[in-house]
Amino acid sequence: MRIKADFDLCESNAICVGMAPDFFDLDDNDYLVILQEDIPADRVEELRQVAANCPKSALSVVED
Repeated sequence: MRIKADFDLCESNAICVGMAPDFFDLDDNDYLVILQEDIPADRVEELRQVAANCPKSALSVVED
């Protein structure tokens, strides 16, 4: 499983950064950076929750 971002939808609200800082960060211009695309099996549900909490629905968990 992988995390995918739609950068056209993302408004850099950083909710994902707060929920999973080892997967997401904001760069110096406040743009989303995905630090780790591949999701370990034991964290898939956690990352689905992170995606569900994105206010712009810019994140999704997808099959490899």
